[in-house]
Amino acid sequence: MRRGEKPVNIVVTEPIKVESLDLDAQGIARLAPNEEETAAGQNGKVIFIQGALPTELVTYVVTREKARFNKAKVLKILKPAVFRAEPKCKAFGVCGGCTMQHLDIRAQVAMKQRVLEDDLHHIAKVKPEEILRPLGGPAWEYRHRARLSVVNRSIKKGTVLVGFHEGKSGYVADMLACEILPKQVSDLLPELRILVMGLSIVDRMPQIELAVGEAEDPYSEDLKKSKPVTALVFRNLQTLTAEDEHLLRDFADLHQVWIWLQPKGIETVAPFYPATGKLCYRLPEFEIEMPFKPADFTQVNHMMNRSLVSRAIRMLGVKPSDRVLDLFCGIGNFTLPLARRAKSVLGIEGLASLTTRAAENAIHNQLADKASFMQSDLFEVTSETISSWGKAERWLMDPPREGAMEICKALAELHLSSSLLMPECIVYVSCNPKTLARDTEILCHHAGYTLKGAGIVNMFPHTSHVESMAVFQKV
Repeated sequence: MRRGEKPVNIVVTEPIKVESLDLDAQGIARLAPNEEETAAGQNGKVIFIQGALPTELVTYVVTREKARFNKAKVLKILKPAVFRAEPKCKAFGVCGGCTMQHLDIRAQVAMKQRVLEDDLHHIAKVKPEEILRPLGGPAWEYRHRARLSVVNRSIKKGTVLVGFHEGKSGYVADMLACEILPKQVSDLLPELRILVMGLSIVDRMPQIELAVGEAEDPYSEDLKKSKPVTALVFRNLQTLTAEDEHLLRDFADLHQVWIWLQPKGIETVAPFYPATGKLCYRLPEFEIEMPFKPADFTQVNHMMNRSLVSRAIRMLGVKPSDRVLDLFCGIGNFTLPLARRAKSVLGIEGLASLTTRAAENAIHNQLADKASFMQSDLFEVTSETISSWGKAERWLMDPPREGAMEICKALAELHLSSSLLMPECIVYVSCNPKTLARDTEILCHHAGYTLKGAGIVNMFPHTSHVESMAVFQKV
């Protein structure tokens, strides 16, 4: 329980109208102000109601009371919203992974676009010259990477739980299927319970990470070979016995999966059985095949990643004579497609392991002559750092949630000296609209750029995650 919260269970049968929705998909309503609040010129207390949608008339149960707001859950929906949808997943409302399944997918997209525009307006004090059309794709079976938690519940329920955490909880949801995972992976959830329960280290295997790659040979007429490759990384905190290894091999053969083990840190992730294999995704527009390891960072939604890369490179306006920088390049997701269009590309990443993987991927795609990579801490960047990178007409940035503030501040410093090292165009791919807005304020008000366009990419349907893209042009 958090400080200041009181666990309660108060049934409120007086109907209330829901006004809006927050990013946790909680309906926001407001009580009428009491006499004291009215006298002080204040509005009534805010109620966050789980399961309620804007425009709905509902009754509710208060579950937490705080001084400035209450938390609640829906008791009864008296007047449903026209954009209410029937959740597809049986674990909805328990699993914390998808909080918006009760909201029509078009309304989800509109809400995320509004979040981006509001953050740009309130934080950056900027309005894009163009609102980019939202990019959307498959709403179900789209998640190709995930981390499943494992909890031994053998004493209470005679099994283990394998799945995602419950909403804002340390408990693992009791789920036997997941609608956003590819079906062949979702079907494995009950089988993984049985497998882990039979291992001697059942109490020493806290998670299973999964990664799904595209078919090893997409042109094969053999249907067995054309199936997607599924890799499972078992986090084994204790050495496997011979019997454990036998069970894992049998599981891999039966379900046609590739099993990896991780006994310690991320650097220990290694294939177990079969000894070799191929895990990759493809960007057909650029004739790129991207091999990756199951613990590598890659976009979870392969189809949306294709659209994201295509739009980013198109918006960047790359010419054959351009030198391009790809900051936070990872394993080369943008770098290698850029190398198909530009004269040369330098990918920069903070982790040496990723730059090594990116260089290998450049060789794999016969682009080593046009794509090079270097390791650098992109959270410790100065104008001198940018000078060391050399002149590049166009930049692409795809930072983590923390954003790219130090890079933007260094550009603002260069702007004061009218440096010729500043790029003409920047495409910024963001997974956090608030840090994007913060960095936009620096670029537009201090570094001499205009925000040409911004829009969302619905990379994670049914979740509150807002992926977006912004395009900046030097004035």
